[in-house]
Amino acid sequence: EVQLVESGGGLVQAGGSLRLSCATSGFTFEHYAIGWFRQAPGKEREAVSCITNSDGSTYYADSVKGRFTISSDNAKNTVYLQMNRLKPEDTAVYYCVADGETTAQAMGVLPWTHLESWGQGTLVTVSD
Repeated sequence: EVQLVESGGGLVQAGGSLRLSCATSGFTFEHYAIGWFRQAPGKEREAVSCITNSDGSTYYADSVKGRFTISSDNAKNTVYLQMNRLKPEDTAVYYCVADGETTAQAMGVLPWTHLESWGQGTLVTVSD
């Protein structure tokens, strides 16, 4: 069974940093694309950043380019999202998603309802 466990969320002041982790199991890590999506209060779920584990290619939403960095550690089967210069509009529940039939670029633009496996989410709150 595919399992995804997010951690690292919390409360931070605007301008601060957090690192989110997605620990995975139950699938061949290097054959999958892994992504971070978020859902803010009153808004729909949106892609933030994704990575194709086979070649390291990445996708970033325009709203986070230059501030967030996605990376993967094959030895730990874990994907990270380093979040710098956080803004109040980054406040959301952040979800990890894994899919074996897509790429980072496709994961970022295709409807999220098509994606395969999701974690439970971790809450990020950025105060002004």
